[in-house]
Amino acid sequence: MSQPKVYLLDVEGTVAPVSFVTETLFPYARRHFARFLHVHAKDPAVLDDLKLLAEENRAETAEGYPTLGGAGIGDELHAFYYVSWLMDHDRKSTALKSLQGKIWKAGYERGELKSILFDDVAEAFARWSRDARIAIYSSGSAEAQELFFRHSNRGDLTPTISGYFDTRTGPKQASASYAAIAAEMKVAPGDMLFFSDMVPELDAAREAGCGTRLMVRPGNAPAGEAHSHAVVESFEQI
Repeated sequence: MSQPKVYLLDVEGTVAPVSFVTETLFPYARRHFARFLHVHAKDPAVLDDLKLLAEENRAETAEGYPTLGGAGIGDELHAFYYVSWLMDHDRKSTALKSLQGKIWKAGYERGELKSILFDDVAEAFARWSRDARIAIYSSGSAEAQELFFRHSNRGDLTPTISGYFDTRTGPKQASASYAAIAAEMKVAPGDMLFFSDMVPELDAAREAGCGTRLMVRPGNAPAGEAHSHAVVESFEQI
């Protein structure tokens, strides 16, 4: 493709090691969930998350999931059991991701968390942002994404980023999500280049008309050979 107008990037396995997310961020949220719900259950923003959590719970069809019952927003213990189940099963719950983001915010602001980025990320963002725009698309909430890039081991990268998109835009394996992001960024899908370590996400982006690159990073699961996406191991190649 020609020079992209928008570089769209996944986070886990693309700009940051999978291990940072799975071994630092997720355990941090799990450790603090019970206390967070006890202290903040009446905060309006948290109440909105809990209401959405109850809606998601009522729509759940998997076997063995914890049921919240009734409105589902007044029982901290049941809510904690449900978010624990969601984390155990790696469910891409919008409500869960929003709650996690609020917990991580406190951790970043207290200096207990600092995001770990691959060595090539900061230089690439500085270079790309001179002539194009950068956007992030992750299952983590948009608010959590901004925190992630503000408090990184490479400094504050948020001045180089023009947009943050999460599952409120749509599932990452749905082509309509990428069309929606292109529309929001006011470019044609063909002017957007998407980077991810997940082939089904890249397939969806390509179906929408976007350019794609499969990221092969240390610690990523093997993608296998059954794909036709260009492979890159470092942003120095872009």
